[in-house]
Amino acid sequence: MTGADRNVSNNIDFTKTQLGVLLGIIFLAVDAINPVKIFLHVFPAVAPAHVALICIALSTYIWISEFKELLYFSMKIFFHSILSIFFRDVEIVGRDKLPRHGPMIFTINHANQFMDAVMVVCTAQYKVSYLMAEASWKRRIIGDIAWALDVVPVKRAQDGAIAGEGGVVFTQQDYESTKVLSVQGVNTKFMEQLAKGDKIRPTGTPTAVKVTELVDDTTLLVDGTDIPVDEIDSIFSRKEPVKFDILKRIDQKVVYEKVLDRLAAGGCIGIFPEGGSHDRTDLLPLKVGVALIAYSALEKDGLNVPIVPVGLNYFRTHRWRGRAVVEYGDPIYIDPSTLNAYKGGGAEKREVCNGLMDRIADSMRSVIVSAPDYDSLQVIHTARRLYQRRGLQAGEKQELARRFAEGYKMLLLMTKGDPPERWLDLQRRVVAYQKELRELGIRDYQVPGLDRGMSKLEAYEGDEILKEIRLPYQIAHLLIVLLLAAIPMLFLNLPVGILAGLYSERKRKKALAKSKVKIRGFDVMMTEKIVFCIVAIPSLWVFYGLMLKIFTDFDGPTIALCILSMPLFAYTGIVVSEAGMVDIKDLRPYYMRLFPSARRRLHDLPKQRQELQRDMRTFIKRVGPALGEIYYGKELDWAQIQEKSRTSLQLLRTESTRELDGAKGATEEGDEAKKEK
Repeated sequence: MTGADRNVSNNIDFTKTQLGVLLGIIFLAVDAINPVKIFLHVFPAVAPAHVALICIALSTYIWISEFKELLYFSMKIFFHSILSIFFRDVEIVGRDKLPRHGPMIFTINHANQFMDAVMVVCTAQYKVSYLMAEASWKRRIIGDIAWALDVVPVKRAQDGAIAGEGGVVFTQQDYESTKVLSVQGVNTKFMEQLAKGDKIRPTGTPTAVKVTELVDDTTLLVDGTDIPVDEIDSIFSRKEPVKFDILKRIDQKVVYEKVLDRLAAGGCIGIFPEGGSHDRTDLLPLKVGVALIAYSALEKDGLNVPIVPVGLNYFRTHRWRGRAVVEYGDPIYIDPSTLNAYKGGGAEKREVCNGLMDRIADSMRSVIVSAPDYDSLQVIHTARRLYQRRGLQAGEKQELARRFAEGYKMLLLMTKGDPPERWLDLQRRVVAYQKELRELGIRDYQVPGLDRGMSKLEAYEGDEILKEIRLPYQIAHLLIVLLLAAIPMLFLNLPVGILAGLYSERKRKKALAKSKVKIRGFDVMMTEKIVFCIVAIPSLWVFYGLMLKIFTDFDGPTIALCILSMPLFAYTGIVVSEAGMVDIKDLRPYYMRLFPSARRRLHDLPKQRQELQRDMRTFIKRVGPALGEIYYGKELDWAQIQEKSRTSLQLLRTESTRELDGAKGATEEGDEAKKEK
């Protein structure tokens, strides 16, 4: 079924539901065709209470027998309302790529804590069960919601990490061939604190390595297969002892059995392979659990479960009324010919699991826009806006931004990290343009209209500018909007908004202090705001209801109507306030023209943008052919492109390592020759 056919089917189902509800209302409204009243008229011995009791009994039976399904459906409706309140727009890309039915495994990037699961629940059109950290499962509200969604709790080793005594130094002798690191301890007690299968994690990295052999209290061997290449050359190459944490081995057999049972029943499982949420601009190293689950389903039940990548791309993720793009990618499958290697265990099993994890990572990067750092990501999005020639849909914007991001990384690889001066100059100009927009408080889409009428106004004084610019309608609209929003905002939204902001900031600092991977901790803020509001908003409504009961002479139905109207007024206040904020942003350029210095900068900004846009397109036209299909291709296989990029990066790092080793060897030989001489 194509995406168009699926949309038509959904529209038909919704139309049937609407017609059914309206027809039922008609039957109930007209006594002559009301089936219940007709039945009672024909059988006068049956009382209305008898019919009601039978219906209550049947409803109770249905609720008990289908409780979990109805609860999940109710939570989904609740989450849809949450998204409509806290997000300005949630756009869905690629949903037509999903298989028609389960089982499925969704592999999701973890950029916004518990909101990530909500996004997939509300957009996937399937019942999705998740694997969730046991520490989060035990939290009030979060744990209750997780239970309603039929989540499987998982005990994570990092949640019970303990500090190891002393310090460690990693030795990489024969690492390239064996992938084994020797660890030398300083004032350590390995035999007392560690056991085979436990992991140690040096300070400054989320990467933990498994202990394969304990020699004595100061010596052990670890498996370094899963260490990222960049960390091998940095954190795991330090000559001085570093502090470390101990992650005890945890048996996840029961968890795997529950997950396999759900997949065997045709269910869908959502997994966050990164292990924890973060606010980085690329994926963290993935945990191998998803590969073990997929291979176990193929081995035990003969199910080659499709693994569907899901990319959650947030804009202003930690603020109210942000925007999100949920992108579903092409599913990947296990190569059945690798199953025997998996069954063989040992190095063969590890090799095929690592190969599958590489494919999963490539597929996950195919549905997000990744960059080396946050500043580079901002440059990429600005370059995309400057380059595009027309308004684009969400999927087209994602596609173009991904082309820019991958082109950016390919150019860095081609130049070995030393780009030409022309590129650096263009990048500096883009950063300067971003800074100018930020200081003036305007957006890029407002710049093209700044030069309209500026030639006449630039020599006028501030009072004369207000006469010339046609602002009366915008100002009147703004005042009306603010007036409409004032009461619900002041009494229903503002108190909760301020307290939720303070609460989430405190939680952000706490999460940042505990985390090894977060940069600023923005990924936890929206979740904490929503958790706070789930409790605070109904409490505020009840408080107002008590105030009405105590200080007014309203009767019960009137007070109940007031309380039931509060959600509508609160949501209206949010929407109207957002419209008012849009008006304020649109008025910002006019307001800034009142100041002579800002007026000159605004006057120069459209020309600066035009020149930057022209030079950007010229530069891309010049270097684009060297990028191959990223520049020429119409429909790209992004997972394949990510695989090529990963392979090229690994080759480049291998060559760099060899060059460094060669230079080091030459230096050592020269030193020895000097000593002999």
